[in-house]
Amino acid sequence: MITALILFWPALAALLVLLIKGTGAKKVAFIAALVEFALSLFALSGFNTQNGSTQLALSFPWVESAGINFSIGMDGISLLMVLLTTFLVPLIILSSYKHEYKNPNAFYALILFMQTGLIGVFVAMDAFLFYFFWEVALIPVYFIAAIWGGANRVKVTFKFFVYTIFGSLFMLAAFVYLYLQTPGTHTSDINAFYQLTLSAESQSWIFWFLFIAFAIKMPVFPFHTWQPDTYTESPAQATMLLSGIMLKMGIYGVIRWLLPVVPFGVSQWDEVVLVLAIIGIVYASIIAIRQRDLKRLIAYSSIAHVGLIAAGIFTLNMQGLQGGVIQMLSHGINVVGMFFIIDIIFSRTNTREITSLGGITQNAKALSIFFMILLLGSVALPLTNGFVGEFLLLAGVYQYNAWFGAVAGLTIILGAVYMLRMFQGVMFGAKSEFTETFTDLNLNEKAVLIPLVIMVFWIGLFPNTFLSISEPAVMNLLGIINR
Repeated sequence: MITALILFWPALAALLVLLIKGTGAKKVAFIAALVEFALSLFALSGFNTQNGSTQLALSFPWVESAGINFSIGMDGISLLMVLLTTFLVPLIILSSYKHEYKNPNAFYALILFMQTGLIGVFVAMDAFLFYFFWEVALIPVYFIAAIWGGANRVKVTFKFFVYTIFGSLFMLAAFVYLYLQTPGTHTSDINAFYQLTLSAESQSWIFWFLFIAFAIKMPVFPFHTWQPDTYTESPAQATMLLSGIMLKMGIYGVIRWLLPVVPFGVSQWDEVVLVLAIIGIVYASIIAIRQRDLKRLIAYSSIAHVGLIAAGIFTLNMQGLQGGVIQMLSHGINVVGMFFIIDIIFSRTNTREITSLGGITQNAKALSIFFMILLLGSVALPLTNGFVGEFLLLAGVYQYNAWFGAVAGLTIILGAVYMLRMFQGVMFGAKSEFTETFTDLNLNEKAVLIPLVIMVFWIGLFPNTFLSISEPAVMNLLGIINR
């Protein structure tokens, strides 16, 4: 029952927010998001971390004649994604307090509706229910970006919409085929899909149909071209939702619906995927080094980080999968923090061009400290959250293929290059026209950044807090894949 409450609470709150005019909408939305986080913590308190199977489950017929059930539940992997979502959404809402958006009730209601879609993806135990929430999560962020985005928002969001719908059709086709292969009257239950015995040829094409759908959302090279423009043109809160949580839908989809459903298809094509992922790491890192727009730089850095996660999970070993799960948490925290800091700088200077900035640290000591901590987490400094995930991912890739591990390891060097150059150009460097007038963080901005920084060190210093939650589920998943 708690899973259903976590799923539907944001949607109910969104309906209430729609009825509220003026600034009251964001206050109610923030309180509702805090309640959602509290519900997820309550679910954690009742979760058996030694059990790798689905818990806190609820299932009842949805389309009974077709064998489609409204089936939801959580294992350790799902729970961590739910916790990430419910932790970040209140901070994303709080980060918007300095902005005055037109029709704020619609803006905040869409964020909460999107949260329901995101949670639905992470808890769905039925293929068509998963697909339903996959699409539900897409619609609100499309409107947020299209209505409150930048000058090129219509063109950019249309490209984003076309890409994601294109991928969704591939997913739907694969799910329909898998559904028709289940015995008897057919079912779309996830466990029935896991038990299917499919030919090598069938697994091969289903692999590509599902992989393309998930790779677009992540995104993995060469399915990434929608991402930098969308991140740049979207309002800050939409960018945080897209980068911090929504791209995790694609990674989660691979872990939950691709690897265990078509394991032979994965064994046929895993090397190809690793090559694409590693190309993406190096390519995106080099492009990031050349960027002068702060938002685009972080957008390309995100592609590089996701490329390493994709490479790790396709190694099909414990280190790679555990590294992928913990890095999803770390990346979500770091990238939301980085985009928020960029939003703070832009709100004070009206520019994101690195060459137009400089010397900010002279009047912004607190911002400099928070910026540097999040940056060091992003470049995987030991004792920060990024180190744990990247170490496990690189260990997994190296175990799969030493040469792949060596090339993938360039992400640490290249990441340090573009991140530290960015920090030097913005915070240090020559004085700019904004140096003297730039004001340091206010209380609201600190309230967003402090929880993020706490998590940077918590995951970095005590990773077993989170790895112990996902480990039984990952072991269970590997057992299904290797059956």
